[in-house]
Amino acid sequence: MSKIIDGNKISTKILKNLKKEISELKTKYRKVPHLSVILVGDNPASQVYVNIKKKRSQEIGMEFSLYKYPENVSEKVLIKTIKKLNKDKKINGIIVQLPLPKHLNERKILDEISLEKDVDGLTTKNLGALFSGTPYFIPCTPAGIIELIKSTRKNITGKKAVIIGRSNIVGKPLSILLLNENCTVTICHSKTANLEKEIKQADILIAAIGKPEFIKGKWIKKDAIVIDVGINRIKDNSLPKGYKLVGDIEFTTAQKKASFITPVPGGVGPMTVTMLLRNTVKSFKKKLI
Repeated sequence: MSKIIDGNKISTKILKNLKKEISELKTKYRKVPHLSVILVGDNPASQVYVNIKKKRSQEIGMEFSLYKYPENVSEKVLIKTIKKLNKDKKINGIIVQLPLPKHLNERKILDEISLEKDVDGLTTKNLGALFSGTPYFIPCTPAGIIELIKSTRKNITGKKAVIIGRSNIVGKPLSILLLNENCTVTICHSKTANLEKEIKQADILIAAIGKPEFIKGKWIKKDAIVIDVGINRIKDNSLPKGYKLVGDIEFTTAQKKASFITPVPGGVGPMTVTMLLRNTVKSFKKKLI
């Protein structure tokens, strides 16, 4: 039976250190880091994520501001807001909560965020810098995943890492981070010829495809480190809310084979928010230098 990688516990420890650091910065400079979030529409999941970011920010002594717009907002209005925040010297981090409505050009809007305030690490400039080895900010979910993996063992040199999913938010940047840790990296996707075969070779498996329990536990290599990025809502009338949250991996069977595994929820999710706040503190400190 595998050990649980407790994202909440690891996150809490990092947040405690950030809170102490912010308190010291406030004493010395009489100001604190400030994170601004742009939220479009009424997507329930997005609202939950934004509320968590607000709560965690305030808990560690950081300032937080929210710019909320209706579903039908224009690109022009959003870009105008971003440009205003770029110029505001009090703002250290800017993020646009994803996903955006289909009528908006996500890439165009994200790329309006200045490199110095791109604490999500998702602009084209920042991703390009990551791929060339000089990132300004490490994208939050991949950064959190690396922290989770390293909580199980400090050295992962030579390990075979298999990533399921090739998004710009998780899969692609994570592949670079794992290469930097001297792993041998394979990215799998919907066109991969034999997914089960690839998974069975993975010393480290990361799933980020958004398909509930798609990856079967019997596919997992014995003693692998398993990171489940997926968070899927499936119907369960036996529960008060009528649903439950599951990952992309069949947890109960995978747990029997893996050496370490993240739960859903309580694994990757808390770390993503924590890395966002850590990046915002980093942005604040860069400005002081």
